[in-house]
Amino acid sequence: MYPFGRLVFGLLCYGLMAAPGFSRQSDSAMQPDSAVFPAPVFYELIRQNHPLVKQADLFGEEARQVLVQARGAFDPKLTSFYDRKEFGNQLYYERWQSKLAVPLWPGGIDLNISYDRNTGTYLNPEEKVPASGLSGVGISVPVGQGLLMDTRRNAVRQARLVQNLAEADRLKLINKTLFDAAKTYWEWFLAHQQQRLLTEGHELAERRFRALRERALLGDAAIIDTTEALITVQDRLVQRQQAEVEEQNARLRVSSFLWNADGQPVELPKSAIPQELALVTLSEATLQSLLDRAAQQHPDLLKLDVKTRQLSLEERFRRAMLQPQIVLNASMLSRTPTADVSYDWTSYYSLRPQNHKIGVDFVFPLFLRKERGKLREVQVKNRQVGLERQHAGRLITNTVQSAYNQLQTLAQQAAIQEQTIRNQQLLLRAEQQKFELGESSLFLVNARESKLIDLRVKGEELKTKYQKAVAELYFVAGTSEQAGS
Repeated sequence: MYPFGRLVFGLLCYGLMAAPGFSRQSDSAMQPDSAVFPAPVFYELIRQNHPLVKQADLFGEEARQVLVQARGAFDPKLTSFYDRKEFGNQLYYERWQSKLAVPLWPGGIDLNISYDRNTGTYLNPEEKVPASGLSGVGISVPVGQGLLMDTRRNAVRQARLVQNLAEADRLKLINKTLFDAAKTYWEWFLAHQQQRLLTEGHELAERRFRALRERALLGDAAIIDTTEALITVQDRLVQRQQAEVEEQNARLRVSSFLWNADGQPVELPKSAIPQELALVTLSEATLQSLLDRAAQQHPDLLKLDVKTRQLSLEERFRRAMLQPQIVLNASMLSRTPTADVSYDWTSYYSLRPQNHKIGVDFVFPLFLRKERGKLREVQVKNRQVGLERQHAGRLITNTVQSAYNQLQTLAQQAAIQEQTIRNQQLLLRAEQQKFELGESSLFLVNARESKLIDLRVKGEELKTKYQKAVAELYFVAGTSEQAGS
């Protein structure tokens, strides 16, 4: 739409990156060397540099760190315990017990490697070990609760879903930022067009006043007509000044979205103007495409889908908690070899099935009220999210359809307004010809002219509403593709 090599004219002076998109434009009511700042370039600068977009990009990193934390439950863990008692020059006991536990994903199994070295006069007999120490290699296996699902695996699976949740939050924040930017840009467009039209009207009234004053001095026009012309000039001057203030404020709002690559705010160049606007109607096929996309990829629906999957995992975990907690522990034991003697596999104290340690842990609440209550709570939440998903899906569909209907109405109104403007222009020209022939009055000419200005301003308002409606249509559909087009 616009040549992509002229943005550098002033943006570098204001700290913006050298981005394509500005084009030169001359207009009688504009600065002779003004530069168009197209909406797509504006949106792209926001995508690259706006703090909220950068914040949205950090959601994924935060979710990845949550996953790292959950995976930490599967980190090998080394523990060591040392205890010594000596009294009256006599060693009661000295105990040193160390263990390395390696959690495994399948079955909730833990591999264990242990080393115990205990000495002393009053050592508990069950803690007596060979002089070099006692080594063991074992395994801990849950055969009831925790076999198919346990706290560690549930936390990892939940953390993986958090990444999908973070992506939905990222899309939602970016879409909202670009939607706000689009509304701000087209409000600037309207303010600029109002200022341009009112400036034209003021300059036209001023030229008519000067010409009429010259004619009155020559006796060709009534003096009272110059007073009426002056009133028109003054009235339009007030309107022009108000429009200029509104445009300045609109430019400030646009500038609030502009940041450079270093994260520093920058100002919109004074010579920048918004792009010209040509209404492009959207077809039924576009509407259907947006409806399909919203049903599948709308951030709000994606978040609800992730919550459903999270609750399904939680329900599976809570069902596992209803099973009895049975853990089998088994270890093969061996006397710890010394550094100067090779290991004797034939020794009675070597690593062999006869040297072992086994155990069974059993826990089972008789009423399971806590477990059953938690399971039912999760099931109720899952049902609530499912109903919320149905309602949100229907609401989004209706909102998209409503935004499209509004868009179509605005397109029709804008077309009618263009016809009205053309008819008013014909009426004004006819009134001016009658005035030049002495068959009309200056009052009627000014009235026709003011009406034309009002109609043209209203036409620009309709165009602005249309573009904002387009942005809203894509926003309620859960996408910002149009903003970047």
